[in-house]
Amino acid sequence: MKKLIRLSGLLLFILLSCVFFNNSKIKAATPVEKWGQLKVSGTNIVSESGRKVQLKGVSTHGIAWFPQYVNSSCFRSFRKMGANTIRLALYSDPNAGFSTKLYKNVEDGVKYATELGMYVIIDWHILSDGNPKRHQKQALKFFTHFAKKYKKQKNVLYEICNEPNGNVTWKRDIKPYANKVIKRIRKYDKKNIIIVGTPTWSQDVDVAAQSPLKQKNLVYALHFYAATHTDSIRDKLKTAYASGLPVLVSEFNICDASGNGNIDKGSAKKWMKLLKQYKIGYVAWNVSNKNETSALLRPSCQKTGGFTKKNLSKTGKWIAGQWKK
Repeated sequence: MKKLIRLSGLLLFILLSCVFFNNSKIKAATPVEKWGQLKVSGTNIVSESGRKVQLKGVSTHGIAWFPQYVNSSCFRSFRKMGANTIRLALYSDPNAGFSTKLYKNVEDGVKYATELGMYVIIDWHILSDGNPKRHQKQALKFFTHFAKKYKKQKNVLYEICNEPNGNVTWKRDIKPYANKVIKRIRKYDKKNIIIVGTPTWSQDVDVAAQSPLKQKNLVYALHFYAATHTDSIRDKLKTAYASGLPVLVSEFNICDASGNGNIDKGSAKKWMKLLKQYKIGYVAWNVSNKNETSALLRPSCQKTGGFTKKNLSKTGKWIAGQWKK
């Protein structure tokens, strides 16, 4: 009888262990549950406990043009593949689709990313407008709205000027603009990380490193397209990192800078090796089925969510292959 009771107890223990193990697999910690509120320490983004964190994610295309991919199923697909971050790109130029009506799309994107336990970058996507001062008033309104709304959330980052370009300098244009926008964000949101764009389409991090901003909890944007931006831009990153500048690759791809040229896996591998060495995060452009090399989905893919690797383009498959390394 005692043997039977012991055997029954052992079987019950095994059964409960299996249930617990299976549930723990189902309820694996999300990125935000693992790392909590991110902050900048030295040259790195770190978790609440001070552990170095490498953000790995995807950026939407302009949500004025491809709003259909701002949905929970889409974001969940990329999280399952290993991404931990979503970037929401809202072009800042009315000629490129900017409208305050799109605030709702950004809010939806933040909601879905938050529900999935992912980090989310709210991107003021300067491109054709070139100089961040051109739409500075609109930027201040934009970041006032979102900093007020998300000041208590742990998973939000603000990217204040995607790619300054043209006759734009760090000292005369970007730095004064950044000081004003950062001050406005910090009026409401004291803790979340702010990403600052750098000159020449966010390539000149070495220039920013010579005269960095004084505020805390900032990182500086470096963007690269591997087939165009090779050793000379990698050297800029090395210089900036050596000087103590915290950097985030908030946009990249493995094709050329047009977004529609050849893939350069050799240069891309060099970039990935360097980013891994420095523990610098990277966010891939772009989630769409647009018929161009930089699109992460195949042109034939008509789905807007529930993606598998079969739905990814050659670019998408290569990038997704990096997330779990």
